[in-house]
Amino acid sequence: MTSRGANALLSRASRIKSKLQTALEATVLEVDDVSYKHAGHAAVRENPNNETHFDVKIVSSKFDGQSLVKRHRMVYDLLADELQSGLHALSIVAKTPNEVRQD
Repeated sequence: MTSRGANALLSRASRIKSKLQTALEATVLEVDDVSYKHAGHAAVRENPNNETHFDVKIVSSKFDGQSLVKRHRMVYDLLADELQSGLHALSIVAKTPNEVRQD
């Protein structure tokens, strides 16, 4: 089986976690599928596996010196293929380790 075929067997949540962890070396990474909250939404009805809406919390030193917009752009860029294949919405909390210590 090719890596692309194996990738298709993973849940979208697993793929999101893998992509973000690999690229951003997260110290905290939470990916929650909240698609059930949007059950009546057209994007959910049209997606056969219903993995369309996610909450993502990520803490990474790669966010140091980056604005909130740039941090979100980093996440969206890493998940571009997911967004083109059925991922409809992300809620992103992106912080640096220093920001978490200050909270």
